[in-house]
Amino acid sequence: MFIEFFYTLKAKGLTISMTEWLTLMEALDKGLMESNFTNFYYISRMILVKSESDYDKFDMAFMEFFHDIQSEDQMSRQLQEWLDKGDEMKFDKQNQEMYSFQQQRNADEVKRLFRERLSEQNSEHNGGNYWIGTSGGSAFGHHGRNVGGIRVGEQGGMQSAFQVMGERKYQDFRNDRVLNIRQYQAAFRRLRQYSSRLDVPRTELDIEQTIQKTCDNGGYLQLEFERPRKNTVKLLLLFDCGGTMIPFMELCNELFQAVYKANHFKDVKTYYFHNCIYSKVYKTAECETGNWVDLEYLFKHYDKDYKVIIVGDAQMAPEELFDTNGNYRGPNDGHSGYEWCQLLESKYKKGVWLNPRYHKDLTGMHWMESEDALSKLFHMYTLSIDGLKEAITYLMKTN
Repeated sequence: MFIEFFYTLKAKGLTISMTEWLTLMEALDKGLMESNFTNFYYISRMILVKSESDYDKFDMAFMEFFHDIQSEDQMSRQLQEWLDKGDEMKFDKQNQEMYSFQQQRNADEVKRLFRERLSEQNSEHNGGNYWIGTSGGSAFGHHGRNVGGIRVGEQGGMQSAFQVMGERKYQDFRNDRVLNIRQYQAAFRRLRQYSSRLDVPRTELDIEQTIQKTCDNGGYLQLEFERPRKNTVKLLLLFDCGGTMIPFMELCNELFQAVYKANHFKDVKTYYFHNCIYSKVYKTAECETGNWVDLEYLFKHYDKDYKVIIVGDAQMAPEELFDTNGNYRGPNDGHSGYEWCQLLESKYKKGVWLNPRYHKDLTGMHWMESEDALSKLFHMYTLSIDGLKEAITYLMKTN
């Protein structure tokens, strides 16, 4: 049984060493869980999970394996809608017959009954004592008055439930999630390493050295200071707008805001393109004809020390990338989009491509010819927390 649990955890992306797994088996053998399912959950998580960013993966694997419910689609969308719109009903002590107060339930029996309700239910229920719903005395749903059941969505009306499904409390800690503005800003702080120290008095608190010196000093606080930095990072930011990038407009706007709120750059220049970079880039996200500058203007006015970040999904027809007449919105000026991209890549020493749809393995995906070509030309990364960190790390390399 437990070896299958091991493979379920691995399938969710958790890295578990054999030593850690044997430690869990030893904890079971010594009875540390005390035959308590909740204890098993917390102890196994403590042993097997190394970072809070993996808590959500562990929860998904745990629910899938032990509750026989696929975590990616834990309940039908229709059922979730019923639960979301059901108004909470007040508990009426004068009508207690509609509520069930059975407190002694076997875990396997609860799971079996829950599966039966899922297969049978075809309408919304609120206030009853049998179906999955809200309020009432049913063992399944939320805002009910029943001890020992399964809570599905929302917060339960009582503190004790056999399990909690759908909460996903740790999903914001995942490293593979799409970024928000705060996470963008945190990643861009790493670019501070590009900046140089000013030859002035040490007035900036050095947090790492303060912690180290305080520890070395037996816990007595010892403040350490360093010279402030001068921003030396110059950034050229190119956004793909419109078309297949429309679903990612909010994400790109957050990146834009994070860049301009950051104080780690000496200079930031932002331009836009549609699908592919051609002889001209646009001044605004609307990509209006005529409201553009020549790519050669960028080459002339922004030197090779600028770090280039391209944001786009690389989703375009091959002729848009490889044909010298592939730009149907504007001039090509004698080169294909791919050739203009080659010129851009050769001009700047460091550039990365952040792709919200990035496919790391394109084996057999012949229709992804454009992404395949661009991922070989540029250093392409997924637009996620880990992807941005990897991109920043590459930009920071000195060679």
